[in-house]
Amino acid sequence: MGKGVKVAVVGGVFAVMVGGAGYGAYNIVSAIGGGGGGGGASAADTPRSGPPDEDEVRETTEAFLGAWEKGRATQAASYTNNAQDAGALLAAYGEEARIGRVDITPGTPRGATVPFTVKATVSADGASKPLRYTSTLTVVRGQTTGRALVDWEPSVVHPDLKDGDSLVTGESAQPPIEAVDRDGTVLTREKYPSLGPVLDTLRQKYGDKAGGSPAVELSIRHATDEADTPLLTLAEGEPGKLRTTLSAGVQAAAEKAVKDFPESSVVALKPSTGEVLAVANNRGDGFNAAFQGQVAPGSTMKIITAAMLIDNGVTSMNGPAPCTDTAVWKSQTFKNLTGMEPNEGATLANSFLRSCNTAFIKLIDEEPVDDASLTREAQERFGLGRDDWKTGIASFDGSVPASGGPDRAANAIGQGQVQMNPLNMASVTATAVTGAFRQPYLVTPELDGRQLAQAKGLSSETSAQLKEMMRLTATQGTAQKAMSGLGGDIGAKTGSAEVDGNATSDSWFTGFRNDVAAAAMAQQGGHGGDAAGPIVAAVLRAGG
Repeated sequence: MGKGVKVAVVGGVFAVMVGGAGYGAYNIVSAIGGGGGGGGASAADTPRSGPPDEDEVRETTEAFLGAWEKGRATQAASYTNNAQDAGALLAAYGEEARIGRVDITPGTPRGATVPFTVKATVSADGASKPLRYTSTLTVVRGQTTGRALVDWEPSVVHPDLKDGDSLVTGESAQPPIEAVDRDGTVLTREKYPSLGPVLDTLRQKYGDKAGGSPAVELSIRHATDEADTPLLTLAEGEPGKLRTTLSAGVQAAAEKAVKDFPESSVVALKPSTGEVLAVANNRGDGFNAAFQGQVAPGSTMKIITAAMLIDNGVTSMNGPAPCTDTAVWKSQTFKNLTGMEPNEGATLANSFLRSCNTAFIKLIDEEPVDDASLTREAQERFGLGRDDWKTGIASFDGSVPASGGPDRAANAIGQGQVQMNPLNMASVTATAVTGAFRQPYLVTPELDGRQLAQAKGLSSETSAQLKEMMRLTATQGTAQKAMSGLGGDIGAKTGSAEVDGNATSDSWFTGFRNDVAAAAMAQQGGHGGDAAGPIVAAVLRAGG
């Protein structure tokens, strides 16, 4: 029998329908079986309860997909448990998205979940392209009607759709861009997967400034400020060239390094300029945690705390910082990593390179340090926590709130209420080793005239002490193993951050080599040298 002809066998009688592909036979099955309305129960029947059975799953699926195929949005929506939202999105499928000639083929059900494949054609402005993708639906029991209904989610229509998203076809909101690195090498999402979301944002922000012309595309228009996600290009636009501060070589090393550790992120930059050389994430959700993450940085925070202690005259690199077994602050007891030997005669440098928590907590009780001292140091010296960074894409510039009680002590060791991401900690390292705060950026401010954030930075004496303590940490302390084999001028600081509910601490590491600073975080990666350390070392090896 030719294409477009469908056969349903009902009680030994062959019912033949000729028409569009899909589920045209359903209406005959439903009419003979008394299903009416695709819910598996007639109006006269008592509403059913419990999970939908196999027949109900099949009938509801057939009814929904059959109506969707034919472009009957209202009818298809009536087979869902959210007819209003489903109807709007299904209507837009043919209207705003301009998707037609829809052919939906179901796969084998897995209980009440049915996979299916959509083949269709997208047409606009005289151009047409085939569209093919797979999705799934799940049939549930309607809470009020007792009918078997498709459990409505936007992802039913397309797997990449989220609440509030829509499909649109037309001239792109921004012309395409050809993003290039600092030396003119083209950066693509195929070669550098972590840059996919970054490139989308760069196009959204700078497409009209890069000199290109718009394409005609099928895209996901997000309900948030997130850039449109192109799905299919019907007519190519003329890309404009957008130069970034990235380095293709360092980016490649960053991409490779994060692959070894799930839920990890890394940023590299030039301390002498603030230019971002690489940004990479190994995540399944596309979130740019390297720039936008907001999590406790653990003992990498001790760089800022050490600067605060030095700047307030509490101690110095070679001054006292006793490392005891425990330290009590506001009735809360703090401990060191298991196995750390106490050292009552330790200097700040020694407690820093071993990452002794108690030494730092004991010193925050010294005059003139108060609840806001760490906040002032972070904001005024390191440019953090003022919500004024303009990197060229969305970013979070850290948070070090003034805290009393136990959080004052916890903040000093990168716990409590402190929140950072690898971009922030790479910048902290850059400020520490140069003495100057240079706001990180990915696109030159000359392109759009934006003003970069300013901070007064560190004195030459404080910077010199921080840099030397980081050198000692990389060559004699907790960062030694990760940094071994790296030549040149090197320094580092490790960190591990305890997160409520996680069995293993987050791994943090920040370091420098010559004129490159890098910081990384791996969720539940353990101690700083376990996961984040090898990531940073690999990036510094490529860039330093």
